[in-house]
Amino acid sequence: MPAPVARPAGGRLSSASTIRRKGDRPLRTNTAKAKLRAGKPVSVVNPTYTSAGLVELLGRQGFDVIFLDTEHGPAGWDEVEDMVRAAELVNATPIVRVQSHDVSVITRALDRGAGGVQIPHVNSRVEAEEVVRHAKFAPIGHRGFAGGRSAFGEKMSEYTKRANDETMVVAMLEEVEALRNLDEILKVDHIDVFFVAPGDLAQSMGFPGQMDRPEVQAAIDEAVARVRAAGKAPGVLATPATVGRYLDKGALFLYVSLAALLDGGAKSFLGTVTRA
Repeated sequence: MPAPVARPAGGRLSSASTIRRKGDRPLRTNTAKAKLRAGKPVSVVNPTYTSAGLVELLGRQGFDVIFLDTEHGPAGWDEVEDMVRAAELVNATPIVRVQSHDVSVITRALDRGAGGVQIPHVNSRVEAEEVVRHAKFAPIGHRGFAGGRSAFGEKMSEYTKRANDETMVVAMLEEVEALRNLDEILKVDHIDVFFVAPGDLAQSMGFPGQMDRPEVQAAIDEAVARVRAAGKAPGVLATPATVGRYLDKGALFLYVSLAALLDGGAKSFLGTVTRA
């Protein structure tokens, strides 16, 4: 059984990972992945800025997953590694959104210790299978064999097995083409989350910048239902105002940005002050 994780004074650890030991080295178990396997929702936050301090703060708030963005965000690889370390400190699972399906960026994120990768623009079964090959070692895939900090202190034969068991793969469905091919994409094993991304989907549907249009929301809801019907975990972008609705629809991987959280809190605070 995993050893219990000590709760630090003045803060709390999130539930996103537990720690077990092998010899003198602590080994992390990805309990965000375990929660999804058990059909439980997982909270995901994007700190927006390249700050290890923010990652630590958000982990202590209790978020299961810290989302580190190298596709649209400003983080470079050295900053990603520092933020991964901060997530590990508070036992949150760091997931890196990479720029593409390219094997080099997927491998680089995982070698720096990411607990998972989120892959943009997965539009077909062939692309989904390619992503899995890049993210998993043999016999599942053909991930490049280099090690990196994620394997420090562990026999590589043991690390490759553990990495295959623990690493999360999140496929982003961002175009009409992806939804058209969804039934085939869902047949691909070893993908933990199928994330329906509203921004690019709206643009693909001919409604750029109009994520709230009824047609876009209906497409998201239908995709979430299809993912759940296939026995897989759907992911969505949520806000404090919409997270309850998406939970009711069956979403399990619930992403929010720090900016969205600050927006509501800041407006409430400033409104109270200005009305005084």
